[in-house]
Amino acid sequence: MDNAIYASLSRQSGLMAEMRVVANNIANANTAGYRREGVIFAEHLSALDRQGDTLSMAHARGRLLDLQQGGLTQTNNSMDLAIEGEGFFLVEAPDGLRLTRAGAFIPSAEGELMTADGHRLLDEGQAPIILPAGANAVAIGADGTLSSNGLPFGRIGLFTPPEGTDLTRQSGTGFAVEGEPQLVEEGRIRQGFLEDSNVDPIFEITRMIEVQRAYELGQTFLDREDQRIRGAITAMTR
Repeated sequence: MDNAIYASLSRQSGLMAEMRVVANNIANANTAGYRREGVIFAEHLSALDRQGDTLSMAHARGRLLDLQQGGLTQTNNSMDLAIEGEGFFLVEAPDGLRLTRAGAFIPSAEGELMTADGHRLLDEGQAPIILPAGANAVAIGADGTLSSNGLPFGRIGLFTPPEGTDLTRQSGTGFAVEGEPQLVEEGRIRQGFLEDSNVDPIFEITRMIEVQRAYELGQTFLDREDQRIRGAITAMTR
């Protein structure tokens, strides 16, 4: 295959990957606690011969996670929690621990605080949080301390991934934890609020248009290259 086609196809593949990421961002623009993603393009040099000539191709296999704070929306639901500053809630999923900024929790029949997916919210010691029997109102302080009738009974922990590890998205708002998550003290919890997605829909739509146009230009180039090669083959066979 012609080298120009190889290079163009690698670029088209990267643009397709970016389009999928942008589309996912737009789809989650109203998802509480969602963190937008971007694509990292990297140059890959492939040797052509022993003379040192190389072919430059683009790869878009890296993801960039935007951890910028989202806005806060007041819900007045006592089990809706938002984080201001650093940190994530730690929840227990069937296949392991997850970090999330989505703070819409509900009590189970057993009194455990759960996500809508049925994942248990964990305290600072990574144990499930269980509401006291008969608790009518639960107050949650900025430091995560839970209290009922003026008596504290637990504390929600805020965590970050271990130093030197990356966050890997496992679901819309959940990130896998590799290693032991670390407690943080800088974050503050706001009761009765939810953190909005940090996606800017206008920026994402603009980016989608740019990626689409770049893809169309690449496709036009590939079509012309195909016609050129076909024309050359036809001329040689006459």
